[in-house]
Amino acid sequence: MKAISVLGSTGSIGTQTLEIVQEFPNQFKVVALTAGKNLPLLIEQVQSHNPEIVALADKSLLPELQENLSDLYKIKKLKKIPYLTGGVEGLNEAASWNQADLVVTGIVGCAGLLPTLAAIKSGKDLALANKETLIAAGPVVLPELKKTGSRLLPADSEHSAIFQCLQGTPLAKNASLSTGIPTPGLQRIQLTASGGAFRDWSTEDLKKATVKDATSHPNWSMGKKITVDSATLMNKGLEVIEAHYLFGLDYENIEIVIHPQSIIHSMIELADSSVLAQLGWPDMKLPILYCMSWPNRLKTPWKRLNLAQIGELNFRNPDTEKYPCMNLAYSAGKLGGTMPAVLNAANEEAVAQFLAEKISFLNIPKLIESACEAHKNDLKTNPNLDDVLIIDKWARRNVKEQVEKNQKSL
Repeated sequence: MKAISVLGSTGSIGTQTLEIVQEFPNQFKVVALTAGKNLPLLIEQVQSHNPEIVALADKSLLPELQENLSDLYKIKKLKKIPYLTGGVEGLNEAASWNQADLVVTGIVGCAGLLPTLAAIKSGKDLALANKETLIAAGPVVLPELKKTGSRLLPADSEHSAIFQCLQGTPLAKNASLSTGIPTPGLQRIQLTASGGAFRDWSTEDLKKATVKDATSHPNWSMGKKITVDSATLMNKGLEVIEAHYLFGLDYENIEIVIHPQSIIHSMIELADSSVLAQLGWPDMKLPILYCMSWPNRLKTPWKRLNLAQIGELNFRNPDTEKYPCMNLAYSAGKLGGTMPAVLNAANEEAVAQFLAEKISFLNIPKLIESACEAHKNDLKTNPNLDDVLIIDKWARRNVKEQVEKNQKSL
């Protein structure tokens, strides 16, 4: 039985991970949970899974959690009260919990960076759903992976597809587990993209795009931030940077292709021109399960793929004018150093400003580009963790100041 620590248990990745644990009670058990502010759901999860440790990002909520769990314990609706902790230190403690065999990193954004690094430093294997870990801090993470032997198993559907395809090739055994090591024989990666909420909109129509429009994904059920990233295609740009770090390919050999059906989750091309693809319904549970069960596969009762039912699969190149965030990501990745951290932080803040209805949809890439331009003279090619954290704060502040300045000028 594999012991699992779930970082971000009340989010989309976390809840699906816990559903898998419930479906396979003889294969997995939960030993650690971390969450943000959704106490009602967290309390339900503690009742169902009886973890050894629970950590809250917001320390101020610990007394309320303690009281609720104590009440449940008194009436015998809870087997035991777990060790409770909070704040950054608490999240790091849960991420490096000694009894955990695998850490599922489902905390959204750069907030997941420190606990993910804590898990790596403790030598844990990770199911990596927090792409910001590599995007913002790839130069910091790579040396830690080599030092501790921690292995990254990609939980994003696209990177999982690449990872699964590589299992069927006579390549270096650990090439896709030791981040940054070029994978022998791998020539090209094609990351498939649904095209997001606006794939059938014209560029002109994007001027009137609302928050509701941008958060209504045609294929996937995801959180608001990642759904907006899908609408701008920034999610795919960020995945290009992550794929560069995970599989060691140059950016010129990592491509994006629009695939509206979201059935092919990504493809790899090998030295002999053979192309391998991983197919499946658009459901995050499969890539999460593969991380959890790797190197084995578990038989599931899930709906089987029926290509005749789908009928056809379509592909097209992305429109660079419609999706400027894509090229911003390629440029940041090629510059390297601290620039991807600026890109990531500026995007997070710009999306937050859009969701708060303080800016228009088309202003998202403009704010990101401005922040990246402003950072060029201060770019650090070999940053340490403190550099990344400082730059992250600077980029968020830069975007906020741009928005405030614009509002004052109106």
